[in-house]
Amino acid sequence: MQDILSSFGTLLQPLTLLIILISTALGIVLGAIPGLSGGLGVALLLPLTFGMQAETGLAMLVSIWVGGVSGAMIGSILLGIPGSPSAIATTFDGYPMTRNGQAVKALGAAITASFVGTFLSILIAMALSPVMARLALKMGPWEYFSLGFCAISLVAALSRDGVFHGLAAAALGLILASVGFAPIDGYARFTFGNIYLSGGFDLIPLMLGLFALKQIVQDHAAGQQQVPEVDVSDIKGFGVTLQEYRDNVWNMIRSFAIGLWIGFLPGMGAALSNMVAYAQAKSASKHPEKFGKGCIDGVFASETSNNASVGGALIPMVALGIPGDGVTAILLGGLMIHGVQAGPLLFNNNPEIVYALFLTALISAILVLALQFWGMRLFPAILKIPYHYLYPAIVVLGFMGVFVGSSTAFNYVLLLGFAALGLSMDRLRLPIGPFILAFILAPMLELNLRRGMTYTDEGILPFFTRPISGLLLAAAVLSVVSPFLMPYLRRTARG
Repeated sequence: MQDILSSFGTLLQPLTLLIILISTALGIVLGAIPGLSGGLGVALLLPLTFGMQAETGLAMLVSIWVGGVSGAMIGSILLGIPGSPSAIATTFDGYPMTRNGQAVKALGAAITASFVGTFLSILIAMALSPVMARLALKMGPWEYFSLGFCAISLVAALSRDGVFHGLAAAALGLILASVGFAPIDGYARFTFGNIYLSGGFDLIPLMLGLFALKQIVQDHAAGQQQVPEVDVSDIKGFGVTLQEYRDNVWNMIRSFAIGLWIGFLPGMGAALSNMVAYAQAKSASKHPEKFGKGCIDGVFASETSNNASVGGALIPMVALGIPGDGVTAILLGGLMIHGVQAGPLLFNNNPEIVYALFLTALISAILVLALQFWGMRLFPAILKIPYHYLYPAIVVLGFMGVFVGSSTAFNYVLLLGFAALGLSMDRLRLPIGPFILAFILAPMLELNLRRGMTYTDEGILPFFTRPISGLLLAAAVLSVVSPFLMPYLRRTARG
């Protein structure tokens, strides 16, 4: 308790509080801009922490991260363009709600879900970091492969156009993710002698091509350039009724558990958790046919889970010295810059640093809630911008975003190519969700598959014989075959 009070006193100093406030606001802005993210802000501002005290410097980085994860939903809901991979599933129902004139309601649901996910996950991380980290250590490459495979199968099986379309989209994602150097042996695959393909396809041009550029081309071709009507005059509170909150209590609890669990598994993160939570919400819903057409349940699920991953990702970083995702890898570097070694001894050697991290995230979550509540009635003003101004601005930001990530003009080609791919997938009725999830998880799947097959002399057998791995694979198979079995079982039960 003494360490918590000491860290809290440091963070409440006026200058430190001002840094947290500015960093949180900057994170929201970066998260909302397609192609940028809070993670990019953390990377860019890391050098500025060199001359700061450890607690102050880390507070700035954590605040940008928390603001960025929550701010990503703004573009997803208002424009149908996710600010980062953590908000991809938010577009599935958030943007249709905007199209239906319910932009403020979608924003209100996302803001409250974001706060719940972040705040509660940080509290749990403070209390259970050592215990949960030890549990994660018991999982080997067999369990990590099976978890990723199960996630892809679940999302593919729940695709609107059917299992086969979902599996085909997932297979396409796996194929494209195999471009570049192979893990472990470093063999170049599908590069065709092009040096720009040796590192594989970058996620930023893929995401902006499939969502931003494709959406603009589709809307322009279809003549859908009418500004949706959004009336904010009669909105009270967050624009969400008490009954809608009650209806989504279990949905948020389930999504929170998914986000927290996936968050503290090293290498996973919010990009996976929001997709899995959305798929689970659709699977458990009494009205799954409403998903993808403007169902508020999907927004609650996605935003609760991706923000719960914040607390989850801090757990392995603090307790084990293992980054839970890319941003915590940068935070780990920030700790090392200040001479702090993360790992099991961190709680004993530098407890004030640990609690400063957690308390900063809690303060930032509260500031995000306040800033976004104040701004949620102003955000829809973006929709009032004439489309002949808004579309070129989005295109320019998209091209800027793909260049910032790699500083190579080849990403412009990829941006156009993935936009064309997205249009083709729509024509073939191949869903975007399974494709992106497979693309993101493919490196982890391949690496753990090869590790699992070389760690023992039993080859592929441990994937089925280890209890957790076997259960996950069984769940994956069941998710794929259940759409075909359920009608037969229903007829059998009636007859």
